[in-house]
Amino acid sequence: MTKLVRAEWTKLFTTRVWIGLLLGACVLVAGFTALFTAFAGSADEGGGPGGGGPPLPPVGTPEYEQLALATGANVTVLFLILGIIGTTQEFRHRTATPTFLTTPRRGRVVTAKLLAYALAAVPLAVVVICVNVAVVLLYAGARGDAPELSGDNLRVLAGVGAALVVYTVIGVGVGALVRNQVGAIVGALVYLFVVEAIVQLVPALSDAYKWLPGGALEAMTATIGLTDLLEPWQGGLVLLGYGIAAAVLGTLLAVRRDVV
Repeated sequence: MTKLVRAEWTKLFTTRVWIGLLLGACVLVAGFTALFTAFAGSADEGGGPGGGGPPLPPVGTPEYEQLALATGANVTVLFLILGIIGTTQEFRHRTATPTFLTTPRRGRVVTAKLLAYALAAVPLAVVVICVNVAVVLLYAGARGDAPELSGDNLRVLAGVGAALVVYTVIGVGVGALVRNQVGAIVGALVYLFVVEAIVQLVPALSDAYKWLPGGALEAMTATIGLTDLLEPWQGGLVLLGYGIAAAVLGTLLAVRRDVV
């Protein structure tokens, strides 16, 4: 298993995909955090530059600190894509056949891929969190009240890191389920930005949102509080459950389906 995990790391780190996704994640986190801090406390303007949204808590309040430090959760989609690419590239570049011929037990291959990407996501998540924290400390400090990294703030950061890793695992599972790289990525984007948004906004469906990955993610980190959510530990268990389910289903289908 160790050799298989190392082989997956070699496949990952000898390409530039992870670099592009990591740089994109850092840029997005830095930008989102800066914008959020710039408009923090803009209650009179409707919470943002366009108005009409919920009021943003002012710098120095616990609500601001937790929301600002949770900005890293906005790039879970890029970690999801990283996991999807890690699996689907085997089929896109037709390396799945030699991979499975080298290791005929497909379950071991998929398990090694899941483990390799979960472990690889840890340092990448740490980098994203460090960028998030650095921008918050610098910008909020310039506005007169930098947050302390303790208590609930640390819980939020831990939740963000765990979510980034779990979404990577979900991506590997989704890639094993769908196998078509474009289809898997487009489907994931539609689900995250369309399906979950509809569920959250439609009154008849909104109660189910807290049980979806997006609702679990918000429960683990922080939210403005307009949606009824689970407790943080419950959200963590729900998201972990999705990660395990994606891993198990992806492994089972990879073992049973033909390689084409």
